Amino acid sequence: MTHFTGDVVVIGAGIIGAACSYRLAEAGFKVTVLEQDSSPATGSTARSAAGVRVQFQERVNIELSRISIEEYRCMKDADLREIGYLMLVPEERWEAHEKGIALQQSLGLPVQALSPLEAQQILPFETHDLVGCSYCPTDGAVDPHGITFHYLREARKHGATLHVDTRVTGIRHQQGIWTLSTSKGTFQAPVVVNATGAWAREVGEMCGLDVPITPARRMVFCTGPLEETHHFPMTFDLKSGVWLRSEGQRVIFGRANPSDSGFRTTLDWDWLEPTLEAAFDRFPWFEKLHLDRKASWYGHYEMTPDGQAILGRMPGVAGWFNACGFSGHGVMQAAATGRVIAQEVLGQELLVNIDPLRIDRFAHATPLREDIQV
Repeated sequence: MTHFTGDVVVIGAGIIGAACSYRLAEAGFKVTVLEQDSSPATGSTARSAAGVRVQFQERVNIELSRISIEEYRCMKDADLREIGYLMLVPEERWEAHEKGIALQQSLGLPVQALSPLEAQQILPFETHDLVGCSYCPTDGAVDPHGITFHYLREARKHGATLHVDTRVTGIRHQQGIWTLSTSKGTFQAPVVVNATGAWAREVGEMCGLDVPITPARRMVFCTGPLEETHHFPMTFDLKSGVWLRSEGQRVIFGRANPSDSGFRTTLDWDWLEPTLEAAFDRFPWFEKLHLDRKASWYGHYEMTPDGQAILGRMPGVAGWFNACGFSGHGVMQAAATGRVIAQEVLGQELLVNIDPLRIDRFAHATPLREDIQV
């Protein structure tokens, strides 16, 4: 079998792995990217609802998203559409949400606190059991596929190599070198970046590392084309968990099922009815729409115990870096993550303080708690 060596092996060629590969190669490392599928961006990246927002409660998440969105804004391949994000907030969640708005505004972000009546000027909805809303007009949606391939092209310009159809089957660490056995040969490097998303736990287990990530299936349902022109922002009902946004002439929507975990590989049509019931209750006009089953899809989130990413070096394990566990935030935080991981490998001062997202937070019982778990 062929034997490859380099400075860094990045496992996973989704949007996170691509961003990390680009920034590491740009920094001068000889980078190898391994992807188990036949093409990059075919896993969770390709099946994302593609939203990007700065509306988080924790500063680290706000900063990762803010920096990433700014980078996407300058990237033609990102196709950033600033359609806005509208959050509908019930009374029991308003106090925590309001604190998040204050932090976002203190960082110079154009997030607005609105009354339910004011928010209805953006999108019609039922206001019962809601006390407030928040809206950021510069949040929106991007093209994850375009971003991923942009980063991989840039990585190649700096000497990175990509190996597709290359499944990692074994990993060992000896004398400061990681050896990865794969379906296409053996790869060696002193540094490994685990950017495998929903597969990150399995990859860690190959070398005895515990990366607490569970795959979770998420449905994205799609309507048929609407007759009337509409511009619905990405809208979250924090009471029911229903979300929706415009996608061209259609509307896409969904709702997380907290009990749906594991690598199930079909759309869960049984989850459509409870999703629609919640949507009808908040958005009565939804009943006039019809579903396009062929245009609907599913994907996998990479869920951690607190629903936040795992970033940075693995404590006590030389040369292992995690960039995974984003729990639905990967697309919106990929650009900044690539920069931070490269800085972490180099031992430089980090663009964003990622201490709250390091894996040892679970050992210390200090997980993050975001107001929005979608």
